[in-house]
Amino acid sequence: MTTLTSTPGGAAVRHPAPPATTARVGTPRQGGTILAVPALVWYAVFMIGPVIAIFVIAALHWPGMLQPVSFAGLGNVRTVLDDPVFWDAVRNTAVQLAVALPIMIVCAYMLGYYVAQKPPGHRVIRYLLFIPGLISTPAKAMVFYAALSPDGLANGALQSVGLGSLTDAWLASPSTALACLIALDVWSGIGFTAVLFAARLDSVPDDLGEAAQLDGAGHWRTMWRIHFPVIRDYVGVVTMLQFLWTLFGSAQHVLLLTQGGPGSSSTTLSFLVYQKAFIAADLGYSQTVGVILFLAGLVGLLTIRRAFRQNY
Repeated sequence: MTTLTSTPGGAAVRHPAPPATTARVGTPRQGGTILAVPALVWYAVFMIGPVIAIFVIAALHWPGMLQPVSFAGLGNVRTVLDDPVFWDAVRNTAVQLAVALPIMIVCAYMLGYYVAQKPPGHRVIRYLLFIPGLISTPAKAMVFYAALSPDGLANGALQSVGLGSLTDAWLASPSTALACLIALDVWSGIGFTAVLFAARLDSVPDDLGEAAQLDGAGHWRTMWRIHFPVIRDYVGVVTMLQFLWTLFGSAQHVLLLTQGGPGSSSTTLSFLVYQKAFIAADLGYSQTVGVILFLAGLVGLLTIRRAFRQNY
């Protein structure tokens, strides 16, 4: 299409019209939605579904997989709250989190900062730190069992230096069984967490540390006053992951080393869920504890998120 315009002399000049454009505004991208459907279905079936099932089973009296089921209402809640073993598990879990999580995060951050400074042999150190994460849980449990059994390495070392009076059956003593499990949690997670921190610290510009050292700051102040605020959000994410792992994953260590004993001195909430479901065959009780554990995890995540002032 062309347009005609007139010049001062009266002659008409023909100008081509700009090409027409057809823009589709606001058209949804159907292809992306269709591709996301399998992932959404998987998430709904295997993530949301089990969470709903936990709340449903917690309201049932179900004394075994092949036994008749009846509605219990809040009866399971009253049974759980009246059980002293449950409160022992709550105390043990609280102690486990209060001791293991700060030690693991602080020590892992310091190790990660050291590795990020690229000292001699830093690549080998990264591999050594990662080794506990490559060992299976039963193998790690066997290592600790060999070290902490009555005739194990720990007691042998104490006797060799003349401290035989301090020897103990560490995993069979009510005063030390939980401490041994906490030590296993810390040893299992500290190296892997340190490697994560080192990888994140590698992306911090070197100019920040160099400027701080020119101003007279030593490594300690540079580590906590300069680098830590930069990766604060990342520390929060790693803390959340280790919190969830310690809260929900401690059952396997308890099962392999102490089975909750002696008595209930090393029973945690996650192990109590397993014990009541697969040993005592009380699924209603088990999933009631599971609901409490789920709510505790949710509250813990929100608390950590607030403590580290996350932006997401």
